[in-house]
Amino acid sequence: MDSMDSVLWRNRAMLLFNRIPMPVAVCDASGAIILANPAMAAEWGETSGTLRGRNVLELFRPDEKTQVLRIAEAVRLRRRSRYPVAVHWEAADGVRRHGELTAEPVSDTVDDATALLVLLRVLGEERAPAPAPVEAATAAEARILALLAGGATTAQAARETGLTHDGVTYHLRRLTDRWGAANRTELVARAYALGVLVPGVWPPAA
Repeated sequence: MDSMDSVLWRNRAMLLFNRIPMPVAVCDASGAIILANPAMAAEWGETSGTLRGRNVLELFRPDEKTQVLRIAEAVRLRRRSRYPVAVHWEAADGVRRHGELTAEPVSDTVDDATALLVLLRVLGEERAPAPAPVEAATAAEARILALLAGGATTAQAARETGLTHDGVTYHLRRLTDRWGAANRTELVARAYALGVLVPGVWPPAA
């Protein structure tokens, strides 16, 4: 086969490699990526070229490290077999996935350095739980917030609601903890954002 034929077959092989719908990569014996097809790169929101040199075991976390040791031993002994590794990872879309990497030692001849053909099979995903809804204010808390929004002090809010000074402070502390507010100004702003206070009304109303 002359050099032109070699180039032609290489180009055809690369075309087929890039069209494989399953994520596939070719790695050296240490796991560093030499080639990655677009499907593999898409798992990380990358291009095939930017994955070159990344270690596949830094991208995909093995569930059991003993499985990786079996592959390293197989490469050392130049064994030819497929070795599945259960893995998990967080993809570019933020979804935690789990699946199976299959590593197969390959080389052109017995004397050539062994590479690894790595295929990824996605088995499932775990989406992050939705944030818990923010608990609304009680009637007493809403009344206190309305008074604060109108410029009332803690003492004035206590007189208007019939609570003690400490009672108003207690309600404000609970709201601060519940909403994660830094101060009273932020408490009032959040009250409007959450619909606890009616926008466009003066004096402020719950």
